[in-house]
Amino acid sequence: MKILVVGSGGREHAMVWALARSPRNPILYCAPGNPGIASLATCVPLKADDVAGLKDFVIREQIDLTVVGPEAPLALGIVDEFRRAKLKIFGPTKNAARLEASKVFSKEIMAQAHIQTARAKSFDKTADALGYLEQHPLPVVIKADGLAQGKGVIIATSRAQAREAVIDSMDKAVFGPAGRQVLIEEFLDGEELTVMAFTDGRTVVPMLPAQDHKRVGDGDTGLNTGGMGAYCPAPLGTPALREHVTRKILQPIVETMARLGSPFQGVLYAGLMVVKGVPYVLEFNARMGDPETQVVLPLLKTDLIEIVQAVVEHRLDQLAVEWHDDTAVCVVMTSGGYPGAYQQGFPILGLPVQEDRQAMIFHAGTAMKDGIVVTAGGRVLGITGRGVTLHEAQAQAYQTVAGIGFQDCHYRRDIAHRALR
Repeated sequence: MKILVVGSGGREHAMVWALARSPRNPILYCAPGNPGIASLATCVPLKADDVAGLKDFVIREQIDLTVVGPEAPLALGIVDEFRRAKLKIFGPTKNAARLEASKVFSKEIMAQAHIQTARAKSFDKTADALGYLEQHPLPVVIKADGLAQGKGVIIATSRAQAREAVIDSMDKAVFGPAGRQVLIEEFLDGEELTVMAFTDGRTVVPMLPAQDHKRVGDGDTGLNTGGMGAYCPAPLGTPALREHVTRKILQPIVETMARLGSPFQGVLYAGLMVVKGVPYVLEFNARMGDPETQVVLPLLKTDLIEIVQAVVEHRLDQLAVEWHDDTAVCVVMTSGGYPGAYQQGFPILGLPVQEDRQAMIFHAGTAMKDGIVVTAGGRVLGITGRGVTLHEAQAQAYQTVAGIGFQDCHYRRDIAHRALR
């Protein structure tokens, strides 16, 4: 069986890693992949958003199944294009992926599905947005409507900061076309939780709950990032809360999208804020989270290929998805300066030659130069430790991190601190 994974980050490395562990021994390809993925799959020099090139490759190489990692190709309609060519692909259509690609659309769908979320108002004119801000209580959340690589959300604690966020997004276009329209949203004070689910458009199978660490600094300080680490399962996601999220959030969204003629197939990601035990939806994503994937998939017992095929063939209700009882902690090692400006091209020292069963190293922003693995992005590596307890998993992750280094390396030293506290 030939499988192509689309993408090049830590999420895709974890997906390739999980697929490679299948007893079916698939032949794996990844486009474009990275040096870490290259040890498990044949890397193909095609960009993740090159839909036409990817389709030609799949037809030429007779690929049996394509699995899409990042959001950009989904928003471009890769699934629609592949289905028109009768090619099997895992992921939602362009219209279903609008749940992530447009925060305004997502809010409209949540209203139709009667899902609890923060109150928000959208604006496409800067003056209107600035006027609305003057009366809005602080803190306030400003979100770029479109895809902004996890950086289009600003939590403003002052009016000046809020105004600056709106002007940066709408007038200065710091997020490109994604920020032409903004959402001004009430700030919810609680604890974040991620619940992802496999869905074939009808059946919803939730994954283990994880908690991401968005802020760049220890103690959840500093700028928002694409994710500085995660752990799973998060104790906040109790069985009762998970059942509530499935019944009151995930299932209604899937049913609403199907009723609107855009059934959602693939992975539905619910980013939640739990306020006094009540989950509110902060955002939906149309694919697996990064770095949550690096802690969730290592705990998956069921063959990922079986799950993906069941989703694509609309028979997820016939499959029992099982999980290991362990815990996992992922620490993201970043380039100094991230999420702002940073330098790259520095050699990465200390990468182990062989895989350790208790510690996995997922490449996110790396490249090969003169036979040496070098930094090539803001988030460089995701180091996942696994253990029976959260303490064991955290210790394993940080022990592995301590043996790896590159110039200007930065990482948080308190991943999983909320649960351990």
